[in-house]
Amino acid sequence: MAGGEETAAAAEAEMDLEFSRGADVPSFEFAFNSEKFSDKVLQVEVVAGDDGGGGPLPDSVRHIKGQAMSGTQILTVKALHINSAILAARSPFFLKLFSNGMKESDQMRPRIRIANSEQIALMEVLSYMYSGKLTTAEPTLLLDILMVADKFEVISCLRRCSQLLTNLPMTTESALLCIDHPCSTSLAAEVQHVISVAKEFLADKHKDFDKFRRELMNISLAGMEAIFSSTDMHVSCEDDLYYFMLEWVRARYLDSEERRGILSSRLLPLVRFSHMTCTTLEKILACTDNDIDHEQVTKRITEVLLHKAYPRQMESALSTQTGWQFAERAYKYKPVKLVAFDRPCPQVTVYLDLTREECSRLFGSEHICSHPFQLGGRDFYLVAFCEMDEQSNLCTFGLCLVEWKNMKGSSDLTIDIEFAARTRLSGKFVSNLEVKVIFSLSDWVHGSVDLFGVPWSTFISDDNLFINGVLHLRADLRLAVGQMGLQS
Repeated sequence: MAGGEETAAAAEAEMDLEFSRGADVPSFEFAFNSEKFSDKVLQVEVVAGDDGGGGPLPDSVRHIKGQAMSGTQILTVKALHINSAILAARSPFFLKLFSNGMKESDQMRPRIRIANSEQIALMEVLSYMYSGKLTTAEPTLLLDILMVADKFEVISCLRRCSQLLTNLPMTTESALLCIDHPCSTSLAAEVQHVISVAKEFLADKHKDFDKFRRELMNISLAGMEAIFSSTDMHVSCEDDLYYFMLEWVRARYLDSEERRGILSSRLLPLVRFSHMTCTTLEKILACTDNDIDHEQVTKRITEVLLHKAYPRQMESALSTQTGWQFAERAYKYKPVKLVAFDRPCPQVTVYLDLTREECSRLFGSEHICSHPFQLGGRDFYLVAFCEMDEQSNLCTFGLCLVEWKNMKGSSDLTIDIEFAARTRLSGKFVSNLEVKVIFSLSDWVHGSVDLFGVPWSTFISDDNLFINGVLHLRADLRLAVGQMGLQS
């Protein structure tokens, strides 16, 4: 018996595949809901809401479920003329339904149950089982049909819906419908493909975070996961995404326990803590917000700080941890590694790594800004750029230290600057600039427009500077001795 079922299942799967591909498979459209060509009457119980379970209902269970005390209201019972051989050939569900030893009263009038919202989709699925055709290309209805085809194991219809959905122009609304309606059929790889396409569409459309920030407030949780999982998102810095997640979850989930659970299990694992600014990491560690699982977040941040301090030692320890291996996004402000000291005088050492590709994009008008960092209680950032000399038309690589905001009334700040780059030959950082500068209200940018003293073409092709395609820069910044009253 088992061998016979396996043979039948294999034949059915092969026929379904041909059916979904539009192959020359016999059509029985003329027999749909026709009393002449039918041997049974399918009783379709339509219930309120989404309480359609789908399975065949024995008399005793049907009687109990039909009572008001069960909470399930049967709105109507529809009778459809069916050909059991056609339905059984197209669906393992109906094959089992017609051969599971039903009582004599049910043999000629088998019953299934659906939700009120599934009526139109069910008729489309039943019609498809006869004809191999769908009468709609509307995304919402196709998704409804796909779900009903999944419930009743009509694999060929499920595949056809998946093909149509993949080929249709995607919109935010249709993409969200796709990812918010997961399919349960284990064989439906095509459905997973549709969901993957929808996720890619959402991530690509919303990759400009600042442009779509307001629209993102109306995106569902599944959509948020698809978008924030992407490494192609263009955003100023990872800090912005973290604070946006807090804003979004507080607006959509009013229950504190649910909100905390969503943040911990679904959203915070998407945050690239390793690319956040040290200032924000410190604020998160110090906050007492009940929405955040502080044990979870503290563990993640501790790992990040240890990895930044001891990258080689922590590499193997963290490589197997889920959620750790997150690539850098397309940040407007480039993440940096930072070491800060208070004594003998406030100073910071900033490490900025640029790929050759990133440097190549500087040729023209682009520039790269680092994450902001603090020195002497004031905010600074590094800027890498390509400088062109108007007289010689020669281009060079430049690096400057820029004060973020010099508020009116702020005192002048004297800083010792040293810019250095690691070289392949020595394996160490070699100083290219040492200078003492004064930052004031009118003088807030200092550095070098020609850090390496060579034309751009020589710089960009120098494999002694680009170690495995990466330029490693270091900025040592120290407050001049004698500047009192400044906070580090």
